Amino acid sequence: MQIPKPGEETKALFRSVVPEAPDVEVKPMFGNLGAFVHGNMFAGLFGDVIGVRVLDDVTRDELAAVDGTGPFGPAERPMGGYVGLPADWSDKPELITPWIERALASVSELPPKVAKPRKKA
Repeated sequence: MQIPKPGEETKALFRSVVPEAPDVEVKPMFGNLGAFVHGNMFAGLFGDVIGVRVLDDVTRDELAAVDGTGPFGPAERPMGGYVGLPADWSDKPELITPWIERALASVSELPPKVAKPRKKA
């Protein structure tokens, strides 16, 4: 499977809509970027698509009703619990930011993810 890479503009947009907070970390993930809180991913890039984690069905249905949303991740195996935001929002950070903030707020309530010990070579 070929993993698409985001363009520099998309990376800059993503970094600009992810809130700066002590517990929030943006880091590389498979050539893309992910935004994490307490070790749990709440938003990410898959190529030029921004995806947000949606934990409850009501919010997922609300976002899915927006034209242009879709699955997030590889077409043959999208990431469960994530929704890809519309591509035409790429020049409208004011539409992206509230969904990033909602994802951060809900994922912040999850227990911190414990790092797995590294395997010995």
